[in-house]
Amino acid sequence: MKSNKAPSIQIQEDLERQLLHGLACEWENALWVLPDEKRRLMRLPLFGIRKLKSRLAYWSCHRNEIVISRDFILNYPWDDVRDVLGHEMAHQYTDQVMGSSERFPHGPDFLEACQQLRANPKASGNYSPLHDRLSQTSLSDRDRILLRVKKLMSLASSTNRHEAEAAMAKAHELMHTYNLHLLKHSIQRNFISMFIGTPALRHFREEYHLANLLQQYYFVQGLWVSAYVLGKNKMGRVFEISGTPENVKIAAYVYDFVKNTIDGHWRQYNSHGRFNRYRKTDFAVGLVEGFSNKLSMLQSTPSPGVRTRDLVALKDPLLDAYISHRYPRTKSFQRATTKQDARIHKHGYTVGKDLVINKGIEVTLGSKKKLIGWIPGSTT
Repeated sequence: MKSNKAPSIQIQEDLERQLLHGLACEWENALWVLPDEKRRLMRLPLFGIRKLKSRLAYWSCHRNEIVISRDFILNYPWDDVRDVLGHEMAHQYTDQVMGSSERFPHGPDFLEACQQLRANPKASGNYSPLHDRLSQTSLSDRDRILLRVKKLMSLASSTNRHEAEAAMAKAHELMHTYNLHLLKHSIQRNFISMFIGTPALRHFREEYHLANLLQQYYFVQGLWVSAYVLGKNKMGRVFEISGTPENVKIAAYVYDFVKNTIDGHWRQYNSHGRFNRYRKTDFAVGLVEGFSNKLSMLQSTPSPGVRTRDLVALKDPLLDAYISHRYPRTKSFQRATTKQDARIHKHGYTVGKDLVINKGIEVTLGSKKKLIGWIPGSTT
């Protein structure tokens, strides 16, 4: 039967059906951290998307239902939605697994439920979602070194090649000094986790190379985690990075910058349109490898007064513990090797070894700032 609804209403209803299915998929996926006997006590709830005025979501024990704010789920990244879903699942856990009779909704039983489900106990009420918090530009006194990093990234936009290279090298040195200071003085630090890129059923090779680069040079750790793929109606994977908010923000910026640089240079290289998407991967992998080699050279040639051994990759035991708790069971996988066009790969490598990360053009998409600008000449 043909629908008489306006196309815009039909589109939104179709989207909301996909999102409801995604919530159910994520709910089932989140239960894998529980022992079998506790997992069986959690009953698949109803899911609803409604207009909520003062909260992002709620759990109804009487209806066995989790309701998410329509404005929230339609306008925020999926990792923010998963964060809030986990919080409501913890309320469900206190009712259905613990049989809690706590007087207050966020008492000790609830906190224990959050611990069991690896859920965020703060993700409700007036909670500010992760991407909102990361978009705030104010820096505290202890973050002044990061303000210097930001200024150096602006200087790295210089048309003077020597000045641009020196600014980026100094920015990396300061980032390393900042993180080394945190470790040496055992400074208390909080960690966050954020999706990088988009959940998909499969990812091109350059995504894996770029994921490794972020972990090796930008003070974050990452895992490929299960996540719902909107439009495909099934679970896929996405790369998630964890670290201090400052490091996660910088790593996410570098990811956007490199991805947009790849797109910009590839459009020029393939202006005739003869090469397919797989050849773009050859180019992109070369670019990431070239840039990685450049960063390796920066570490091996520190500024006067900086010890080379201080510029090796830092290992943060607190971050290791955070990752181990968040994902207690992980496994490794290996991608099959594929043939590549050596000439296109080499061209990408040449671009990558000359790449300079600088302050680009950002726009706010929903709640998330995204780098959109690649200006020919600014990265070579």
